[in-house]
Amino acid sequence: MARRPTIKDIARRSGVSESAVSFALNDRPGVSEDTRARVRRIAEELGWQPNSAARALSGERSGAVGLVLARPAHTLGVESFFLRLVSGVQEVLSAGRIALLFQVVEDVDAECAVYRRWWAERRVDGVIVVDPRIDDPRPELLAGLGLPAVMVGGPDAPGAGDPGPDPAGSRPAAAPAVPQARRPSTIRADDAGAMVQVLEHLHGLGHRRITHVAGLPGLAHTARRMASLRTWSEGRGLGPDRARSVVTDYSDAEGAAATRRVLAEPEPPTALVYDNDVMALAGLAVAAELGIPVPGRLSIVAWDDSALCRVTHPRLTALVRDTAAFGRLAAEELLAVLAGGVPRTRQSELPRLEPRESTAPPPTAY
Repeated sequence: MARRPTIKDIARRSGVSESAVSFALNDRPGVSEDTRARVRRIAEELGWQPNSAARALSGERSGAVGLVLARPAHTLGVESFFLRLVSGVQEVLSAGRIALLFQVVEDVDAECAVYRRWWAERRVDGVIVVDPRIDDPRPELLAGLGLPAVMVGGPDAPGAGDPGPDPAGSRPAAAPAVPQARRPSTIRADDAGAMVQVLEHLHGLGHRRITHVAGLPGLAHTARRMASLRTWSEGRGLGPDRARSVVTDYSDAEGAAATRRVLAEPEPPTALVYDNDVMALAGLAVAAELGIPVPGRLSIVAWDDSALCRVTHPRLTALVRDTAAFGRLAAEELLAVLAGGVPRTRQSELPRLEPRESTAPPPTAY
């Protein structure tokens, strides 16, 4: 393997001392402008880059931001949300020549271990945290480490937060409060408002039996969506037998299995709301397999719009949002914190519902 060029190599090629090379590369006084220009030109020719680990040990920034996903690995390859989110994050970071250190782990405990290791090794200057949990341990951990962070989709409470009732309807004990000055910044998403948009659309079409095929039950945004459905259905006089949520792991396999179960019931739903586009497509395929026309007998809504929703037949009604902009906002907020800004809560834009051919009034017999 080729050896990485060092300051000693640059000094030898330039005909100056190693200290002069260091002065030139770090823009410090002590060398002439001609020497500085020659050293930088030779460093570029050799492909030299500063050692980020050494810079971090000397008290300088590492020049990297971390992102850890604690999700089942098999669910990530088919879901486009994270790819679009990361593209927005990377757009901001690349403009500042900041690296993105990315890792996938099996659970939140493993994620917390990664944060401890990264901070001990000075691998990252800050982290973008996704998938806030009910009774989430991560804000307190990050505050204790002193690791700057932005929570994407988190609650706007000062601590780890309580996003609302859990899937069973009970309220878990809140996580210990984190002092305002040390808590992560938060980028909020109005999941409750988005759910109401979907439900009002379906209710306006005449649907009175609606099932929400939700994602992982421990996630805060899943709990917010489920709580929003319960509150809305109670206000409309619809009992839990007519408007309810069932949980999955976000995968197409579990989305399809949940669809088969609810459509086999004596009084099946006339409308299904899926927490991502992949499960919505799987549900559409199950309906076709069972001979249930969409939208003739069954309406389908996808939570996140994607190209898949727009090219299938029928095209899927979906919630449209700029997920890349969501990522850009998170990265911009983290850079603001790293520049000395105080933690704060910022609100992302409310998704808008795009009605397409997969939703229509239910048949009168239903």
